[in-house]
Amino acid sequence: MIIAQISDTHLALDTPDARQRIDDFERVIADVNALDPAPDIIVHTGDVVQNGLPEEYAEATRILSAARAPVYAMVGNKDNRINFRAAFTPDLYYGSDSEFIEYVVEDHPVRLLMLDTLNHTSNKGEFSPLRARHLLEMIDADNTRPIAVCTHHPPFEVQVGPDPLNFETRQMMNELRTALLHSNHVVAVFSGHVHRGTVGCVEHIPASVMPSVATTLRKGEYPPHLIDCPIYHIHRFDPARGFSTESRIADGYRT
Repeated sequence: MIIAQISDTHLALDTPDARQRIDDFERVIADVNALDPAPDIIVHTGDVVQNGLPEEYAEATRILSAARAPVYAMVGNKDNRINFRAAFTPDLYYGSDSEFIEYVVEDHPVRLLMLDTLNHTSNKGEFSPLRARHLLEMIDADNTRPIAVCTHHPPFEVQVGPDPLNFETRQMMNELRTALLHSNHVVAVFSGHVHRGTVGCVEHIPASVMPSVATTLRKGEYPPHLIDCPIYHIHRFDPARGFSTESRIADGYRT
């Protein structure tokens, strides 16, 4: 199974770099479409847009409509749940009575669990007992296949960032970590949010964070020829070895 991960596109229509953010997004989708072998799915791990506006989501869905692989998106701290639901397929979401954008992608050798860590009062993540219960129910629904979990906020301390803790409280992060460790079928965690590439773990579970697709918002040092080249991740699953992750540079598709 091959997963292409994109994150933190932060599409906006009213910023000085709005055209660059659109261009970065389009170049990444074009690069993903050119992969051989092609990915089975594309996941977007949140902050699809900057202000949560319907017109921003319209631009995002226009770009994503060019993708040749199925796309599964989740909310980040900049997203708006109501407008996100209106833009993306609503029947995927966990429970018709749930306020959260959380669901399972079941049609592949690895089950993919998309979590909602959006916090209405902070850019940092939130994880409540209710969300923990939902996560455990999704995990326990099938105990025969490996599971990869996508979260916008990484469930480990990111030491290369200005603030290692990306949840509102350490207790929230630890509650998420405890839920992830509930089953030995969870084999990987993929995240975004911190706008830089890094790796960590949830005890024995490997976890990774990809840079922001939006190059003007990307953190870290890059050589001059890569400053305006968007980067995304490719995760390849092998039943014997688990996931391996490649950072892919989308430098050959300029609009």
